[in-house]
Amino acid sequence: MPRSPWLRPDPLLLASTSPTRRLLLESAALPVETASPGIDERAVEASSQDLSPPELALRLARAKADAVAARHPGRVVLGADQVLELDGTVFHKPRDAAEARAQLARLAGHTHALHSAVALAGALDDAFVETARLTIRPLDARAIAAYVDCAGEDRVRASVGGYQLEGPGIHLFESVAGDHSTVLGLPLLPLLTRLRDAGYLDF
Repeated sequence: MPRSPWLRPDPLLLASTSPTRRLLLESAALPVETASPGIDERAVEASSQDLSPPELALRLARAKADAVAARHPGRVVLGADQVLELDGTVFHKPRDAAEARAQLARLAGHTHALHSAVALAGALDDAFVETARLTIRPLDARAIAAYVDCAGEDRVRASVGGYQLEGPGIHLFESVAGDHSTVLGLPLLPLLTRLRDAGYLDF
């Protein structure tokens, strides 16, 4: 079995049940355990009206990390969150296929930002945010409906904006500026730098 570069005796604790984030960490050969943060994200957002979208992403990531770190003292806890912004407007996960179609109609023909924040709590205290900018090509109602039918309601409801770049959503885009892991919601390169600087990685 290949050896992990992770030097701590206990696995990295991900304050999320996101399979995508867990897979990204495991793809980097990091041992991972997960714990649900159990926070009310909309309540955190409601109390953060004075924050910019990147600052909101950081506050949400910090709230998740702190909630789990409080239950698991001494562990390295990683919280993450992502905020989609178009011209200052923050989007949330669509409730159904109709709302996904409406979100995509607003995003089509424009460049939006994905602010992906990471907060480390417990044995390591740090936080940062990375931003990717994505341009969805112009789409008419027929094209949007065809995409939603192709992706399926479960998939379009699972992600803010109604798309997953790693799935059929790739057809929607004209260009993507930013690291792929940032688009997926967990900026790996700056995270690994921080873990390496803390002495938690072998190389």
